[in-house]
Amino acid sequence: MKSYAELFFLAAAALVSVPARALEVSGEPIELPEAVVVLHYEDRIGSSDAASAGTVTQQLVEDRPILRPGEVLELVPGLVITQHSGAGKANQYFLRGFNLDHGTDFATTLDGVPLNLRTHAHGQGYTDLNPLIPELVDHVDYFKGPYFASKGDFASAGAADLHYAEALPETLFQATLGTLGYRRAVAAGSPELAGGRLLYGFEYAHEDGPWVHPDDYRRVSGVLRYTHPLGAGKVSVEATAYAGTWDATDQIPLRAVVSGALDRYGAVDPTSGGSSHRYGLSASLEEPLLGGVLRANAYAVKYDLDLFSDFTYFLDDPVHGDQFEQRDDRWYYGTSGSWRWLGALAGARLQAELGWEGRLERIAPVGLYHTAARVRLETTREDRVWEASGALYGSLDAAFTPWLRAIVGARYDGYLFDVASSDPRNGGHASAGRASPKASLVLGPWAQTELFANFGYGFHSNDARGVTTTVDPATGERVQPVTPLVQTRGGELGIRTELVPRMQTSLSLWRLDLDSELLFTGDAGTTEPSRPSRRQGLEWSVRYEPLRWLLFDLDLAWSRARFTDPDPAGDHVPGSIETAVSAGATVHALGPWSASAFLRHFGPRPLVEDDRVRSSASTTVNAQLAYRLGEHVRLTLDVFNLLDSRVDDIAYFYVSRSKGEPAAGVADVHFHPAEPRSARATVAVLF
Repeated sequence: MKSYAELFFLAAAALVSVPARALEVSGEPIELPEAVVVLHYEDRIGSSDAASAGTVTQQLVEDRPILRPGEVLELVPGLVITQHSGAGKANQYFLRGFNLDHGTDFATTLDGVPLNLRTHAHGQGYTDLNPLIPELVDHVDYFKGPYFASKGDFASAGAADLHYAEALPETLFQATLGTLGYRRAVAAGSPELAGGRLLYGFEYAHEDGPWVHPDDYRRVSGVLRYTHPLGAGKVSVEATAYAGTWDATDQIPLRAVVSGALDRYGAVDPTSGGSSHRYGLSASLEEPLLGGVLRANAYAVKYDLDLFSDFTYFLDDPVHGDQFEQRDDRWYYGTSGSWRWLGALAGARLQAELGWEGRLERIAPVGLYHTAARVRLETTREDRVWEASGALYGSLDAAFTPWLRAIVGARYDGYLFDVASSDPRNGGHASAGRASPKASLVLGPWAQTELFANFGYGFHSNDARGVTTTVDPATGERVQPVTPLVQTRGGELGIRTELVPRMQTSLSLWRLDLDSELLFTGDAGTTEPSRPSRRQGLEWSVRYEPLRWLLFDLDLAWSRARFTDPDPAGDHVPGSIETAVSAGATVHALGPWSASAFLRHFGPRPLVEDDRVRSSASTTVNAQLAYRLGEHVRLTLDVFNLLDSRVDDIAYFYVSRSKGEPAAGVADVHFHPAEPRSARATVAVLF
């Protein structure tokens, strides 16, 4: 089988060898059309370096019914957002053949501040979007694959950069009441202040959900940002705050629901739940420098989580039960930025970018404890961790002709780990580094069509505790420390076209290899190495606007994930998503009316390596109806799971034990049901 590099350069050579005359390219320079917002996406010709990259606009955030804040990321084509526990916990993410858990292999930032948390108590790359206020989101830039020099840790499957607006079109006061104990209030605006602009947003929300033991999730969020011109550039300072508390209904065993011993929305352990806080301060600068533009930011974030979960019930401790507490208390600090320059050399248009990232995390403690009804019984392990990283990257984008662009880039990431553990055998120091080259080729446009070929190396970091651990804290058995930085390699061929009037469509064929799916398992307090794997797939997106007020969106994604080394257990990657479909229709500003309906489907997934147990498929439809009452009032009705589908958000297969069952437990499907039909009515006052 040919290597990635061979496939990439063969494809590039084949594309370049197409005669210019056959493609009707004139000798005159071709101006790429300006990226124009077509309601939901900015992904027109000339707007990106890959067929699978693009930008979600604020209009889609407004038109799409959003059940939970994290679903803003579900606007990224092919990305599925679910939940397997209480509403205050980070979401579960699925993309490109990955069960991304709570964020591993998908990098997320908000206004330049990274949200993925390394060496997290509950899972590597944990990404909690509950602090997000959707009404403030201006746009989301999304990327897929390890092809972009500016993207490093966790970005192998993809990445998303969320951006709050600098100025809102109207001041907003909004109140929402809904079924299932839902209520929410938002105030937001962006007045001029002292020659600059102040953005503010405050939110309070509460929800119970359909659970026998209500979530009683309460969250408070706030954002303050001040932006001021600085010569030909600007400077801004932003403060964010979030606090949330909740009870949780974890996934439950299917056998208990089938037998009638447990309600579908019931809990085996009703004392699960948690609390979390996040407070951040950041500053950014944009300034002309040396003929280019310098963009830089710095941040400091205080974060903590106290999470109580119980997935195996009475398997390990038949007397007190198996509930455990995961505690994470950290500060993290960092800086990132880039310098971009536009110019020309020997007739080629050039764009150069040099950038950096630096980050320091102090986690004290990150702990795992055995508990009963949220009371600690014993410490499984408790650690104090310092983790530091730094990166430099550069890229050069050269347009040699009006129809040929080449982009080459590279980055280097270095890491330092320092772990002080409750068991000295699991502490220590380590360091690691990783170089990641990238390359892309963009051909066109011809007849409003572009062709793309992308290739790159990436990586994800592993939990610092796994890097230094030598003894399993639960069993006392010897274990091997894991690789600190796991390399990935990916390639993609794509096409984007607007040949059909008022329609945008893109198609991409991709592949991604991982050296190992090594991951620290926070639920068990140890690291479980898995095997090398390969994922490949196909994605197709269509945006069609037949009328000024009518828009159709369609995203189809298929993927195949397999372990690449032989093993009698099988070669399927448990939990790997295979099919995802998102389809929507939006009527926008037809007089005072707006309406939308969106279907989301994600298909069955293997739950064990030999594929003998699979999850069920899940299909839901959400809808929205809005009416503008004069200049200053908007009424909105959102309905979730409109067809009241009896489907699951997540499913796993493992051994658990309820009271009265055999001591060895029972292997079974454990699932978390999707919420039944619910509705929310919102009154917004705008001025």
